[in-house]
Amino acid sequence: MQVSPIKFEKFQAADDADCQRRIIAARAKLGKRLVILGHHYQNESVYRHADYTGDSLKLSRYCEGLDAEFIVFLGVHFMAEVADILSRPEQVVVLPDLAAGCSMADMANLAKVERSYRELNKVLNFDETITPVTYINSAADLKAFCGEHGGIVCTSTNAPKILEWSFKQREKVLFFPDQNLGRWSGYKMGIPLEQMPVWDPDQPMGGLTEEQIKNAKILLWKGHCAVHQMFRLQNIEHFRKLHPDGLVISHPEAPFEVCLNSDYVGSTEFILKTVSEAPTGTKWLVGTELNLVNRLAEQMKPQGKLVQFMSHVVCECSTMARIDPQHLAWCLENLAEGNIVNQIKVPAHEAKLAKLTLDRMLQAS
Repeated sequence: MQVSPIKFEKFQAADDADCQRRIIAARAKLGKRLVILGHHYQNESVYRHADYTGDSLKLSRYCEGLDAEFIVFLGVHFMAEVADILSRPEQVVVLPDLAAGCSMADMANLAKVERSYRELNKVLNFDETITPVTYINSAADLKAFCGEHGGIVCTSTNAPKILEWSFKQREKVLFFPDQNLGRWSGYKMGIPLEQMPVWDPDQPMGGLTEEQIKNAKILLWKGHCAVHQMFRLQNIEHFRKLHPDGLVISHPEAPFEVCLNSDYVGSTEFILKTVSEAPTGTKWLVGTELNLVNRLAEQMKPQGKLVQFMSHVVCECSTMARIDPQHLAWCLENLAEGNIVNQIKVPAHEAKLAKLTLDRMLQAS
């Protein structure tokens, strides 16, 4: 018999240790009906409970083959949307805290993208000349926009392959919302920087001339990740002075000059694999989110590896950090009592179009 939902207020004052016990008890009660997915940027206090961990691409692959009735996502809103789109209709996707969003994803909304579409159509035929590519760090309605206009989704792992696919469809790309990932991926393909102008959606015609639009190969949306944007070339130069034999590895969401001066650039999965497989005693400066770097630093200590966070400023992803033991315990206890809270459900018409782009991505990568 279903009881009234447990209110979150009862968990707000609970300490972490109590919440950890309650999480474990609720998980045991739910058994195989539950699976928990955790992104690498999550805080260790909840990350430890994940059945599967990974970056956006890895976790999206898991979503298609899960048998559990409930999928609890330790991540942010767009990740839970992807899980809902790729999972079966009868499965329930839950985000423990609905305020766990993404500032980068918020930099591109459907109204701005549709307005940009109309403006670009004044210069050229969008649907004949431009493939829209949205980073997976975006809302479901933007993925649906790409589905409707022959576009595709990319992740930081597969962006170069996705751009190759996109250019086979049409001669240009509109890449949103992260300009840094788009610029670095285009640069690695040999596209000159002057052919990758920034499209500012808050300016008429993106702040560009007709000539710039016509000459562009990639139109880079004016958006970025607030965490990765804080990394600086000075951080790398300081590290190299202290550790001339050290190595620098960065996420492609970092600024261009940071990527250009790194020894390695790649996704979170790439960063973990590269540092983990490196020789004992190596020294690393890592340009990505703080929780992942701290976790990696601890894991590498037994191998005598030094792993340092790139910025002198503590820049944890504040929206990722919103999911805490209190929210996780609250949602699991509700599920165990038969109450569904914080379900993420993408509207059917959006989900159908968005799935087109995700399927294209999974096939192309």
